[in-house]
Amino acid sequence: MAQLPNIPSPCVGVCVMHPTTNLCQGCMRSLGEIAEWSRASNERRYEIVLDLKQRRIASGRVSESDLRPRRRRANPSTSTG
Repeated sequence: MAQLPNIPSPCVGVCVMHPTTNLCQGCMRSLGEIAEWSRASNERRYEIVLDLKQRRIASGRVSESDLRPRRRRANPSTSTG
């Protein structure tokens, strides 16, 4: 996998665990994901963020950015420009 930029925490400051899903009602992370975040590699953080996107879509809590495909940045080392 290409080098990832530093991925910020998805925390939105609404830190309340849902009683049945056991997910944070703000960011939708599990307690394990919240505890893991500070020591996780960027690759693992990216995996968590992708899981969160799927949880938001499944729960109907989507934003416009969740529904559009990600744009890929051009790799400067491969451009012929």
